[in-house]
Amino acid sequence: MSSLNIVPLSPALGAQISGVDISQPLSQEQRDAIGQALLKHQVLFFRDQPVEPAQQARFAAYFGDLHIHPIYPNVPEQPEVLILDTAVTDVRDNAIWHTDVTFLPTPAMGAVLSAKLLPEYGGDTLWASGIAAYEALSAPMKALLEGLTATHDFTRSFPLERYGNTPEALAQWEEARRKNPPLSHPVIRTHPVSGRRSLFVNEGFTSKINELSETESEAILKFLFAHATRPEFTIRWRWQKDDIAFWDNRVTQHYAVDDYRPARRVMQRATVLGDVPFFR
Repeated sequence: MSSLNIVPLSPALGAQISGVDISQPLSQEQRDAIGQALLKHQVLFFRDQPVEPAQQARFAAYFGDLHIHPIYPNVPEQPEVLILDTAVTDVRDNAIWHTDVTFLPTPAMGAVLSAKLLPEYGGDTLWASGIAAYEALSAPMKALLEGLTATHDFTRSFPLERYGNTPEALAQWEEARRKNPPLSHPVIRTHPVSGRRSLFVNEGFTSKINELSETESEAILKFLFAHATRPEFTIRWRWQKDDIAFWDNRVTQHYAVDDYRPARRVMQRATVLGDVPFFR
């Protein structure tokens, strides 16, 4: 039996896990238990986990191949671990409800976020359950959305005017834009493991619903963005140094509250690639 202690934190999503040291290699039993907890709770929190980038990457890699972000700086000796440092990088795109890297053909399965330096107060992160949001929709609204697709665009969260201000940054942005043109994903996504359905649009990257007129798309997306982040579908985490959060990016979105300036906040993230979203 696994020695993990799992404490649910809210009805919609979230659980705190103890009884495991993420800095050490995990047994298959531990990996399986964490994977099952992620399926059930969608976002997992671990207190007091001081990890080096290589240890963080090793833990994340238990669950899939790792992504190297096209814009954010990374740890030089561990490029799969990106750095979110407010003293170095403009991270305003995190202060919006978003699902990570949905501009990819295979968006992230999940992400492992480690708190390295925190403000004295503020800097919380919220997560919202796309499963809870989908299940709360009326039957007619579900029927309308099923089978629709939406465009996801890299430039919505990484606009040229903020990420192309030097020759080096402009070259990096242009290369990222070339490699990540707008693409489409289903509005309702079926989880590839659990089979549960989830809303799969987010304000950070979703620009339009393809099968609707511009006016219809704007209205429906405005409704869905507001609906998906209703308080009853969310959880808010108050970080402590060396906390780790691990979330299922396929069925959640999140919002990093930008309320602590001019204090500094440093987080490190390892992103696990997923598969092509589908609906059935």
